[in-house]
Amino acid sequence: MPERPEPPAWAVEQPALTALALIAVVLGLHIILPYLQYVLFGIVLAYILLPLQRRLERYVRPMIAAFVSVITAVVVILLPLVYILNVALRQTGQLVDAVRSGDVDIGMIEQEIADRGYEVNLTGLYETYQDSISSGAQGLATGVLDVVGGLPGLMIGLTITLFVCFALLRDGEQLMEWLYRVVPIDDEIQRELFEELDQLMQASVISNVLVAAIQAVLLGAGLAVLGIPAVVLLTVLTFVLTLLPLVGAFGVWLPVSIYLAAVGRPIAAGGLVVYGLLVTVSDTYLRPALIGRTSAFNSAIIVVGIFGGLIAFGAVGLFIGPVVLGGAKIVLDVFARERTDGTRTGAGTATDAPVEGSRPETTDTEAADRTASNADAEHDDGVDSDADDGSDSDA
Repeated sequence: MPERPEPPAWAVEQPALTALALIAVVLGLHIILPYLQYVLFGIVLAYILLPLQRRLERYVRPMIAAFVSVITAVVVILLPLVYILNVALRQTGQLVDAVRSGDVDIGMIEQEIADRGYEVNLTGLYETYQDSISSGAQGLATGVLDVVGGLPGLMIGLTITLFVCFALLRDGEQLMEWLYRVVPIDDEIQRELFEELDQLMQASVISNVLVAAIQAVLLGAGLAVLGIPAVVLLTVLTFVLTLLPLVGAFGVWLPVSIYLAAVGRPIAAGGLVVYGLLVTVSDTYLRPALIGRTSAFNSAIIVVGIFGGLIAFGAVGLFIGPVVLGGAKIVLDVFARERTDGTRTGAGTATDAPVEGSRPETTDTEAADRTASNADAEHDDGVDSDADDGSDSDA
């Protein structure tokens, strides 16, 4: 049985300082947790802006480069994102109101589908779930009011996000050096973990989101050409569904194609099917080209990470959730490898290496044989030396 490893010397020699460090970490996490999603959003934003920061640092100081990068993020990313989400929420409310007020002729759609050989009772289905739809609409309106009413808290959160992003862009290298110095893990293992996490962030935050954005914009443009209502809402929905494996844009263009066929636009429906298939197939080429291969990602980790991340971290969990699960897998893999290597090393040392100051035991028979062989060797040496002397004297 391998011996239990001894605690580190620094933890034994200075227990009070070790306890104080643990208390400081716990208190720091307690302060960060209420705004954890905004801190994570700042980390994601800083990671996205890092290439821009490095290019700007060739010409200006890191502080000025970080300031320009943050302003660029606000103008190019945050403001358009807020506008798109606002339009999508408005279109959602208009769609629900149209269904409730009867502006959308469900009976006509039902009749068109029945003429093509499919019996669907959309009216009965709507009447069955009318209370649920009304409750959902009311909940959506309440959620919007909560967001508007919680603007001070939202502004505080966005301020934290921007300051975290600014600090990481300006002092990112110093932070990495601090982590290497503070975290009690070998530098080689830390470097390996950071490289794996960098690949996860690249795959989840940049490449995966970029693929989803490209497909959402392509499909949204096609829907706009066909005159489909609520294009912004459907584009946002396409973006979210494309992040999920085995779903993608298929979950949007297929129902819209069925709707177009039901309302008597078969040519538009067929064109959308062909165009939607092209958008869906583009995922086969875009995703491997931009994401590449990483051993920590598979379909289960992505799906569970996205939905679990949304619940645990809010909207930013859409990107952070898969990274957290993939990072947990990487850490456990490294831990298992190091534990196995340490066990093998300890076992080899205990069984193979001789104990210092000890000699192997010998039996009496082995000792007698060894003495006899030594005596024969000495006798042979004496004979050889005498023969050599005689030959020399004769010469």
